[in-house]
Amino acid sequence: MDKDGTVDINFDEWRDYLLFHPSVNLHDIILSWRHAINLDVGEDLSVPEDFSLEEWLSGKWWRHLVAGGVAGMVSRTCTAPLDRLKVFLQVHGAKQFQGLANCFRYMLKEGGVTSLWRGNGINVLKIAPESALKFAAYEQGKRMVLQFGGSRERELSIYERFVAGSFAGGFSQTAIYPLEVLKTRLALRKTGQYKSILDAAKKIYRQEGLRSFYRGYVPNLLGIIPYAGIDLAIYETLKKTYMQHHKENTNPSVFVITACGAFSSSCGQLASYPLALVRTRLQAQVITPGVVHDHTITMSGLFRHIFATEGVFGLYRGITPNFMKVVPAVSISYVVYEKCRQALGVTMT
Repeated sequence: MDKDGTVDINFDEWRDYLLFHPSVNLHDIILSWRHAINLDVGEDLSVPEDFSLEEWLSGKWWRHLVAGGVAGMVSRTCTAPLDRLKVFLQVHGAKQFQGLANCFRYMLKEGGVTSLWRGNGINVLKIAPESALKFAAYEQGKRMVLQFGGSRERELSIYERFVAGSFAGGFSQTAIYPLEVLKTRLALRKTGQYKSILDAAKKIYRQEGLRSFYRGYVPNLLGIIPYAGIDLAIYETLKKTYMQHHKENTNPSVFVITACGAFSSSCGQLASYPLALVRTRLQAQVITPGVVHDHTITMSGLFRHIFATEGVFGLYRGITPNFMKVVPAVSISYVVYEKCRQALGVTMT
């Protein structure tokens, strides 16, 4: 629209944009700029979806959420071996496993092929409550941001979406965090250690107390801010750049949206990965009440220990399988989401 690049839209530019736009419906033009669905790639801390008034009134919003949830479940199940590989490398580092192949062979030898999916059950189960809590908190966060800004009838800026999204991520993570700890413990468990998810929860509670279910909570909460901020900023930049270079295509496909989301999510993970690694190591530690432990049971102490013993690269241990799962996770999510969306009778806007 801004042909002369002045970052100022005059009447002629606005008129020409509407006259030469492929759609004559102003409502369609506005909808084409909406942030479309952000598919789950297994590190779901990103800013939730916005829905139009039409989708709210028609009830299509919950269908989008259901389609995204099913896609996330299938995607996480298919990439679970890579996720467990990442957790093993994060916790044990280079001392026990010299490379991905050795770690993979160890998991197969210890528990067989089915052991590659340990921890995936609870990883799938927590999608529904986490998504519901994040969605509800995001809507409440948007209302508070709009009320603070003095106007309720307007679109949120990227900074306001970041604030609302960070609040939603923090709230949902606080509520379901014990499930995160259980997921890590189940992924690391040895054959016969726990009979079920409930058995694992009971044993951890009896042996370590309630506080154990919130180990690593602080770095997890701190990681939401760089992840959500970078994810949102890069996503919006990529989408706007695409729109500027493809003015004839005013409604980008789900594939383009997914590609932008995958790249922005990867950048967000790269920035917040050291915090995620420290969180996982804290979750994996077995703390006995009443026993004096060393300094590595704290976030700052663990940071210093990793940096001193493994260097900067130690803070990114396990990031290779984390990136390896992005492409298959996004591809699977894309296909499953499209099929679910069609089956539920909703279209992308």
